[in-house]
Amino acid sequence: MPTPSICRNAALLLVVAATAAFATAQAAEAIRKEDVRLVKGAAAATIKGRLQGGQIVDYRVRAGAGQSLTVTLRKSNPQNYFNVLPPGSSDVAMFVGQDGRDYKGVLPADGDYTVRVYLMRPAARRNETSNYTLTFGVTGKALAPLLASKDALIPGTRFHASGAVACTPPFDPKPQKCEAFVIRRGFDGTATVEIRGPGSNLRRILFVGGAPVASDAMDAMAHSRDGDLTVVKFGADERYEIPDTLIRGG
Repeated sequence: MPTPSICRNAALLLVVAATAAFATAQAAEAIRKEDVRLVKGAAAATIKGRLQGGQIVDYRVRAGAGQSLTVTLRKSNPQNYFNVLPPGSSDVAMFVGQDGRDYKGVLPADGDYTVRVYLMRPAARRNETSNYTLTFGVTGKALAPLLASKDALIPGTRFHASGAVACTPPFDPKPQKCEAFVIRRGFDGTATVEIRGPGSNLRRILFVGGAPVASDAMDAMAHSRDGDLTVVKFGADERYEIPDTLIRGG
């Protein structure tokens, strides 16, 4: 029987394969990009659209760390789905909606989140169409970064500090050291930690009051304490050891 690690790696390979399939479709037809702007005072926006064949639309929604994003999709074609990608991402999604679910989650970082709408490849190859309605909601107050006058920034960056952390990143599941950067949003352990693994591996984790509460991973997050470290895990293999001094300062 396959071990959990082997199963996990197989699942990651499937995600990579799916990403490659999307890249092939995108090469054939450029992705259309649209910015979603919520009317001042409104918490939601609704957009109607239409897809045909391999068309893909990226809707970019600006939001801040600590806010909640909701996305609902109503469509005429059951093969019409959407993914959610974090700010600055390549094509690695934090949510893949191929089971028909809507999305609701707390956001770990500031920036433009992308909602990618598409038809599954069999439907795209048949040149099928779909009329859809997307509803976006952004609620809650963003957790603002500490000003440089209160907590000095690394020169030329938006980060307050950096350091090496023990990690087992995705796509390269072996214990190693990763570079970690922090945007502090308070002196109580409220911060966004950005962890950079080998290649283009990137993970963002939001801490509130010293505890991790949100991330840009697809897998569910679990955490525990080990001395002055918070150990954060995703799935069977992905793991990070975050020291208190990184998120709180010292």
